[in-house]
Amino acid sequence: MKLQKTKIKQKVVWDNFSLLEMTVRRVMETIKISSFQLFSLIYLFELGSAILIGIGSSVKQDAWIVMLIGLMSGLLLFLIYHRLFLYYPDLPLTSYVQQLTGKFLGRILGFIYIIYFIYDASRVLRDFGELLTTTIYTNTPLFVINTLMILTSIYAIHKGLEVLGRVGELYFIAVFFMSILGFFLILFSGIIHLENLKPILENCYIPVLKTSLYESVLYPFGEMIVFSMILPQINEFKKAKNVCLLAILLSGIDLAIATIINIASLGVDAYVRSPFPLFSTIRKIHFLRPDVLFMLQLVIGGFFKITLFFYAAVTGVTDIFRFKNPRALSFPIGFIILFASMGIASSTAEHFKEGNKTSYLYWPVEIIIPMLLFLIAYFKNKKKQLQANK
Repeated sequence: MKLQKTKIKQKVVWDNFSLLEMTVRRVMETIKISSFQLFSLIYLFELGSAILIGIGSSVKQDAWIVMLIGLMSGLLLFLIYHRLFLYYPDLPLTSYVQQLTGKFLGRILGFIYIIYFIYDASRVLRDFGELLTTTIYTNTPLFVINTLMILTSIYAIHKGLEVLGRVGELYFIAVFFMSILGFFLILFSGIIHLENLKPILENCYIPVLKTSLYESVLYPFGEMIVFSMILPQINEFKKAKNVCLLAILLSGIDLAIATIINIASLGVDAYVRSPFPLFSTIRKIHFLRPDVLFMLQLVIGGFFKITLFFYAAVTGVTDIFRFKNPRALSFPIGFIILFASMGIASSTAEHFKEGNKTSYLYWPVEIIIPMLLFLIAYFKNKKKQLQANK
């Protein structure tokens, strides 16, 4: 009799523990991020690896114009992403795509986006691994650098978006002030020669527009599609539009200024040849060792870009395949990203060459599909409004 009572008590305790665990999970799922946290995450994400690589180098001294065209296009493109968010403010991209196109096709499209998030995370991880192994850690294997970075991202995913948002607030302030300090160090170092920016539009505007369409529009501004998985978790969704547009604008201006500085400091030929132009520019300063601050800033931006793509992939898999515990996915997806970053290319040159070749593949996921989804959502909601008026 006593043994039976003990078992009943144990069962009650375990039932209460399970109920408490479920309650905690629900609370975690409803955790929101603030407007400033969203702003910080977007700013760090947009700078990410974009400030590392010479975007638009094929048009030489007009690369900064490519960046500005990409910025303007990116602002317009985000308005489409935001409008879809307003139609479905409580759903991530992988959910509302099923409501718009049907369960079967929607899941296929959602799975395509998961692959896109994983692929982009692996490319950014490889970018930063290549930077560190070719500049500072020349005797360290690429696999070791990438493993350390992805383990840090796994830890961040395990802690959740709210913690990542809080860390983003702190690092935004640090990165922003490091950017200002770096700008003034370069300005007063005497390495800037504005004549390197001439002649402007030497080969007319067609090459500039073409390069913009295949580079800056897609990377980094088209990558804002990743925030379609995050916007439902902002606590003030009415402020999302202005916050996001301001963050895109600020980061875009910073990228354009960085491009101008790189061309003016290095010259056109060195800018085109350098795999990491800003690092080459910073190394021309021979006082205060600003390259240390530069590397720190880059690692911070790279961490947030990898982690946000990673988070979007985990959220997408959880949503489509109905996993109850998304944290359990952090290790398997993290290691997929790690091994993909190693297998994506056999050398640095091949890695960048493949990036240029596959840029057109971003068009469907960043532009074409979102525009089609917007049209479907628009006509569906218009039809509902007409029926409601009747």
